[in-house]
Amino acid sequence: MNRPSLLTSGLLENLTVNVSYAQISTKYPGWNRTNETPAFGRFYFIDKGEGMVTLNGVRYYPKPGQLMIMPAGTTQTTDTSRDNPYTRYYCHFDARIGEWPLFHDADKLYISDASDQDAVRNMFTEMISNFHENDFFSKMRTQASLMNLLALCLESGGYLDFMQEFIQTNVQDRLADVLTLIDERLNWPLEVEYLAEIVHLHPNYFIPYFKKFVGIPPMQYVQLKRMEYAKRLLSYSDSSISSIAEQVGMELAHFSKSFKKNTGVSPSAYRNSTT
Repeated sequence: MNRPSLLTSGLLENLTVNVSYAQISTKYPGWNRTNETPAFGRFYFIDKGEGMVTLNGVRYYPKPGQLMIMPAGTTQTTDTSRDNPYTRYYCHFDARIGEWPLFHDADKLYISDASDQDAVRNMFTEMISNFHENDFFSKMRTQASLMNLLALCLESGGYLDFMQEFIQTNVQDRLADVLTLIDERLNWPLEVEYLAEIVHLHPNYFIPYFKKFVGIPPMQYVQLKRMEYAKRLLSYSDSSISSIAEQVGMELAHFSKSFKKNTGVSPSAYRNSTT
């Protein structure tokens, strides 16, 4: 498995998980649900029994020895045999990177074979025990167990591109919001910290990510857009040079210097050459 990218590492620093319920059950009732769409994720280890899961219209038949993640927001129908019901270790959970659900827009069941079933049973048992203790240190241990189990399920299930998919469906969409905001607020004193906050990244991770998709660093892009807008104003409006400087969020002296550096001529010379 490749080492995580700089962006992935930065995102994972913002990963938080929470367990809202944890238990083991062998009951036939309770598993049989029809077209539920829970606001929380469900995570299971199937120990025994037989049954089926339909998630967003796709049917699965989880087997003993398998882990499975049912993402929040999916439409779920579940059924188990009355004579041979599932024995399942499970938890209800929420996992987020910043404000984004870890399984954002997921429309599938994440399922994998547990290579060491005893170890998985022990991890789930420990998580369930700590969850019901409900003190500070037990809560920390509950979260640590969930982190470990989620990683085990994704890794052993072959979901090695999970984080890349997450980035493409979350951060990349948010990058479009950043570009739109820059266009709409060129008169603002935009700073990289403010732009990075929109996508909930530290500037150190936001800058290389922005450059990867746009081709230049964010503040260079802001400057480029300001100069493009200034050229349009100089060519097609009667606004004064000082007014144009304000409209692109710059002081007059800085604007004049930056414009000449960008175009090779002063703002007034540029205007004269286009009239």
